[in-house]
Amino acid sequence: MRIIIQRVSHASVTIEGNTKSAIKTGYMILLGIEERDSSEDVDWLVKKVIGLRVFDDDNGVMNRSIIDVEGDILVISQFTLFASYKKGNRPSWLRAACHDISIPLYEEFCQKLSTALGRQVGTGEFGADMKVELLNDGPVTIFMDTHNKE
Repeated sequence: MRIIIQRVSHASVTIEGNTKSAIKTGYMILLGIEERDSSEDVDWLVKKVIGLRVFDDDNGVMNRSIIDVEGDILVISQFTLFASYKKGNRPSWLRAACHDISIPLYEEFCQKLSTALGRQVGTGEFGADMKVELLNDGPVTIFMDTHNKE
């Protein structure tokens, strides 16, 4: 699994002209899933996301977590995080998991994240044409890959 976390002042996702989800201060997360991913990857990512300390404390130091600031989270499925661009100029998406694998893992990630956060996370709609708007705060953007834990 791969995620891109962006610390945001606000974010929203619109589908066919209707706002599906909107958040204020928190994280906008793009989530990519490949076929070898499992519930273990979900658990590792949820723990990292909840514990990540990238919000400023009273001294202006990034020392507070999403729980500490009572922030919101918006999760958007993003199969393009597994783009292969090695050959030619048109990316291949062969590494991205099929719907039978990715939808259950996406839903599991959102559910476990909601439980850990203590409230519902915002979501997009899997496979829909989504328009995502956000104001990246900082900017702070972090990439995580469960198969390359740095």
